[in-house]
Amino acid sequence: MDFALQLIFAGISVGAVYALIAVGLSLTFLVSRVINFGQGSLLMLTAMVMVALLGRGSAMLSAALGALGLAAILMVVVEWVAVRPVAAGQRTDTMGWVVSTLGIGILLQGFAAKFFGSQAVAFPSILFSSNDFVSLFGVRLSLQYLAVLALAVALVLLLELILRRTQWGRAVRAVAHDPELASLMAIPVRRTMLVCFVLSGLLAGVAGLLVAQIAGTVDPGFGFNLMVLGFVAAVVGGMGNTFGALAGGITLGVLEKLVGGYVSTAAEHGIAFAVLMAILAVRPQGLFGRSELLKA
Repeated sequence: MDFALQLIFAGISVGAVYALIAVGLSLTFLVSRVINFGQGSLLMLTAMVMVALLGRGSAMLSAALGALGLAAILMVVVEWVAVRPVAAGQRTDTMGWVVSTLGIGILLQGFAAKFFGSQAVAFPSILFSSNDFVSLFGVRLSLQYLAVLALAVALVLLLELILRRTQWGRAVRAVAHDPELASLMAIPVRRTMLVCFVLSGLLAGVAGLLVAQIAGTVDPGFGFNLMVLGFVAAVVGGMGNTFGALAGGITLGVLEKLVGGYVSTAAEHGIAFAVLMAILAVRPQGLFGRSELLKA
């Protein structure tokens, strides 16, 4: 029983990080109808840049902020280079953004391999070490996982509060509903989209730092699986739904850990695709999503 509880707790914590990635993907999808498949390389690069800054003598906080700042800047570049030209003239239905965002991701991965090396490098413990535990009802819980869970859930809830309670959040929902009408209502559509991409980059960067801390190492291929799992979490919960992304990420994380603990670690990531196929077959809009009618 204790083993099962530990697996469930670990799954909830890792799933919360998947939710961060899913929320970032959902945020950009809301305003641009584009899914940024370069998100995985962005979170990998954030972690590797932090390691490089620490190696040059930067303090932990300064290195983390510098890496996150780079993630935000890179998302502006992604929006400008890979998304805006494709989305111009309402051409998102051509699916050209798949190629363009994947291309940016591959470019960032090659950049990381060129300047930081292709081998895995050690990532430091930011908040707690892997040996720090606390006992709760007789179950040993990792403080690393607790910190990751608390921070990830807090960021998701904060973003949901901003989207629902602030003027900028109302502008995002207006742009997501009808960008042309939002523009006629004097809402800065382009600026709103750009801020969404910046926030998405920051969420990806935070997710990269949190997962790298748990894994203990980071390499140029580090982010691809995370991006795929975040995408699955977003689809399971309902693309564009913040709480859905959180529920989808936690569900996926728990299932992964249970399968890895009781069946095989080799089958751990395979469960994500099984869940994705089941959701697409039964409820394509996701657990918390709603079907949409798009105007021609």
